[in-house]
Amino acid sequence: MQLARRRGNGNNDGVNDLLQRVESVVNRRKLFSRGKNILIAVSGGVDSMVLVEVLNQLASKYRWRIALAHFNHQLRGRAGQLDEKLVRLTAKKLNLPLYTGRANVAQYARRAKLSIEMAARKLRHEFLAQTARAQKTDAVALAHHADDQVELFFLRLFRGAGGEGLAGMKWQSASPADSRIKLVRPLLGFAKHELLEFAQAGNVKFRQDQTNFSTEFLRNRIRHKLLPRLKQDYSPGIARAVLRLMNIVGAEAEHVAECARHWLRDFRRFSPPTGKSRGRRKNAPMAIQSFTVLPLAVQRKVLQLQLTEMGVQPDFDLIEELRVAVGQWVTVENGRSIAREASGEVICRKPMAHGFDLAECPWQLTGRAGHVFFGSRKFCWQLKAKKNFALPRKQLPSEFFDADRIGKRIVLRHWRAGDRFQPMGFKSAVKLQDLFVNAKIPAAQRRRLVLAATEAGEVFWVEGLRIGEKFKILPETKRVFGLKWSEIGA
Repeated sequence: MQLARRRGNGNNDGVNDLLQRVESVVNRRKLFSRGKNILIAVSGGVDSMVLVEVLNQLASKYRWRIALAHFNHQLRGRAGQLDEKLVRLTAKKLNLPLYTGRANVAQYARRAKLSIEMAARKLRHEFLAQTARAQKTDAVALAHHADDQVELFFLRLFRGAGGEGLAGMKWQSASPADSRIKLVRPLLGFAKHELLEFAQAGNVKFRQDQTNFSTEFLRNRIRHKLLPRLKQDYSPGIARAVLRLMNIVGAEAEHVAECARHWLRDFRRFSPPTGKSRGRRKNAPMAIQSFTVLPLAVQRKVLQLQLTEMGVQPDFDLIEELRVAVGQWVTVENGRSIAREASGEVICRKPMAHGFDLAECPWQLTGRAGHVFFGSRKFCWQLKAKKNFALPRKQLPSEFFDADRIGKRIVLRHWRAGDRFQPMGFKSAVKLQDLFVNAKIPAAQRRRLVLAATEAGEVFWVEGLRIGEKFKILPETKRVFGLKWSEIGA
């Protein structure tokens, strides 16, 4: 995907130019058919308000029937109310139907044990899908643009995404709330500055979300710090280069996925049931390749597809462990064990009793300090601003972490089958059992050690080992979580 080039000299020329180019994109990519019902998701920001103006100006030519949808997340108080007011005034001015929804996202996030971002996304998409069904349309227009794509690339890069993730958003995709609803992004090839210029030239009113300037959020740090530095010191054309790379990576990832799905479909069709000899059936096409001769990327994708079907998180390390070793059982979530057969099929066996201690002690970090008892130990904790924090000279056994990365709720428990942990200094998570073996910790002692995990289940501390890499104190850390422990009665 390329950044759209700016043409035209005057204000009217700029407005007409963007209109013509959006129209060209819609026709070339067949985003909306003639006479279509279109629901536009409108937040009140410049991106969505420009999208409303552009599609509304094109509507009469293509006989589109447009309606607006606004969802209030109830996260920004009066600012959110003013956003909704602007959207209402715009709908009235343009004589367009408006459908609104609202939900207490923060409350839902706590109840569903989700991040604010994920909770907001889930509720917003459910509202849009429900509204689209009620309006008998399968097309919801979203205002994502090229700058969003570039930021998303770096977000996913930092999270270790693969080719499909790095490809970013598509011009059209299925709604996560309803696969029958199509999400359409007509502005995906246009830069943010073009939308701002259009809004200024066309007198399009919009509201500015002040949270977009807070560097507390990673996306904003990418937008306001990383990208300007890359443009200034390394490559003025970094955005165009990233978009080109996303296009290339996305096309290649789609091809690999299609090859993997095709191979897996034929394998299952022409192979006997699990547990029997995996020889080729008489009517099987000779074109079916052995798993081991498939290209490396296709092998990985075949395994990833099977793990996803099983409800197992298909992280890179697990996929590689299965790919390189035939018949080696690996313990995953809920105590299940999986292995790859020579044929390429991933098989699973039910959890077995291993004598693991399933006791746990969840607790909420309310206030600035407190203590809990777990097993034979007393754990004392404290929250402090980093500027007021200093390592004590004489102390009980203790560790210190970035409080905001840990979250507001943690769980103390013992080692369980399948646990993985990324100690400080390690590049990725490894099996906790392997760490115990390398540290020469006796088997009986391993089961008595205490570990701490986040609400999402990620282990950030194991007694006797280093703290988790992702939870260490960094220069940008704002608050420190201190944990001390001692034997009861000591």
